[in-house]
Amino acid sequence: MNCTVLGCGRWGSFLASFHSRKNHVTLWGRKGSESFETLRNTRKNDYLTLPDTVTLCDDLGEALAASDTIIISISAQHLREFAERINGYPVAGKTFILCMKGLEEATGQRLSCVMKESITQAIKVAVWVGPGHVQDFLAGIPNCMVVDSEERRLTEEIVSGFQNELLRLYIGTDLIGTEIGAAAKNVMGIAAGMLDGKGLSSMKGALMARGAREIARLIAAMGGNELSAYGLCHLGDYEATLFSPHSHNRKFGEAVVKGEPYTKLAEGAPTVKALLRLGHEHGVELPICETVNSILYENASADEAFGKLFSRSTKEEFYL
Repeated sequence: MNCTVLGCGRWGSFLASFHSRKNHVTLWGRKGSESFETLRNTRKNDYLTLPDTVTLCDDLGEALAASDTIIISISAQHLREFAERINGYPVAGKTFILCMKGLEEATGQRLSCVMKESITQAIKVAVWVGPGHVQDFLAGIPNCMVVDSEERRLTEEIVSGFQNELLRLYIGTDLIGTEIGAAAKNVMGIAAGMLDGKGLSSMKGALMARGAREIARLIAAMGGNELSAYGLCHLGDYEATLFSPHSHNRKFGEAVVKGEPYTKLAEGAPTVKALLRLGHEHGVELPICETVNSILYENASADEAFGKLFSRSTKEEFYL
């Protein structure tokens, strides 16, 4: 399955590099961006060296024309603008795979919906999410991920085309749950980092259980399958976030409560606002998300916010 990868960050460059062993891959990056210029000049970044079988390209039209299967790996908050640019090229019939996790902050929309709204041509859209860090994959450590879309046949084709010895892919059957779960995982990752920063790491087990339950209720209210929250997209992705030294979201959360700067992208920061918007729209209480939001955006101290969360009224563990 030949493909084009749009986005040359750590995940995009890894997918391009790994997949190029058996297929032709074009890797696109924005002209003038530090990441792309480094790859163009040295064919290296902080994680890997690109093989000669990867074609580097900074012309979006050329990159889109190179393949009928397009992987997008960029910041979730830039997707709408980027998709509108893509719509200026002939892309009807192409398959777009979103290898990214998040929700649009301004609207609360899932990323597949943003794509369908922004590209007026007839395209196919799938998402590819789940646990795993580039550093671990490059060390030969395998993991499991999930692909989902509105078309079962499309999902099966992507799974068949991209599965390999490092990436065991599962067939998703709940696009709503898969996207919400994957996006919310980053918020829980920030919460985990906040616990680490306050010396409360032993509470991350409770965070995993209660966080999954919180998001399961939201998924169900939105018309998805609440079991998705306990699958690879959400709970399955926790280990790679809550306990990994590689997670940007976890490290961001830890830096916030310690009052330290952190410059890497943490998708969970804008996503928490989108989740609270969805919770309000669907009448679902999201106490962990509210706690993270209060620390990030309402000047609440971590001690104050955690204390308020811990003192909530007693409830049944699996209340509706």
